[in-house]
Order: sequence, then structure tokens, then C-alpha cells
Amino acid sequence: MSYYIGTSPQDVLDGFIKRYFYGLRRNDDGELFLIRIDQLRGGDDNIIVINDLGVGEDNYPDFEEGIDFLSGVDENHDIVYPNLRYQQFKWDGRNLIYYIDSNTGQFIQRISEGFVYEENISSPAYGEIADDQVVPNNGYTVVER
Repeated sequence: MSYYIGTSPQDVLDGFIKRYFYGLRRNDDGELFLIRIDQLRGGDDNIIVINDLGVGEDNYPDFEEGIDFLSGVDENHDIVYPNLRYQQFKWDGRNLIYYIDSNTGQFIQRISEGFVYEENISSPAYGEIADDQVVPNNGYTVVER
């Protein structure tokens, strides 16, 4: 048995009501990118950058941990905040895994269950390569702009 002075590890876990951050963005070619950040994991891979560099009035000013934002595009599909990295983002206490089934093309969500992604079916994460170096269309995606 362990004894703690102050906050125990379970108290810390219980304090993270919305532990996971999910950010969704679309590049100019219409390809979707989804990022998941776990607040309990450290390191440079778990840092949330909300606004890219640019003019201050193009930033999203109201970021608050735990508050979802789903209005990054207007009714004409124009971007509301040009510097905002993720046009939509949400917080959740569950570990959600999203993927496209390579056999059916169906969009799948798993809850707190791991998944091993196939090789060469997706582009690297945001900022690792230029948007024009993404994996070619897989036949399931139709991009209309």
C-alpha cells in the first residue's frame, strides 16, 4: 500500500474530466487531418498549438481547456479564423480511435480500444510534411470544392 501527502495519482486522473484533445482540420486539397493529444503524457508529441503564426486578428482568441469548438468554418465553408490550426476541436474523457476501414471505406470509431494502422494509407501528422506531399486519394474519398 502506498501513502501520499497531497494529491494522489488517482486524484490527478479524476481531475482530468476531459483528458483527450481531438483536433480536426482540412487542407486546401480537402484532405482531413485528425490529431489526438493525451494530457497525461508528456513530451513534445503532446503539445497543443491552436494558432499558427500570422496576424493577430486572424487568431482564435477564446481557447479554453475542456471547451469544444465546432464553428471554424461558416455556412459558405470559408475559414472563420485563418490562423486557427484546427477548424474543429473537442475534448473527451475517453480514448477515441478513428480510422477508415480499408476494405469497406467506412469511417470507424473505437472507444478505449487500440488499433494498428496499415502502412502507407495516411499522411504524416500536421507540420511533418507539406500538404502537397500527402498520400494520394484512396478511391473512397471524393473531394468537391
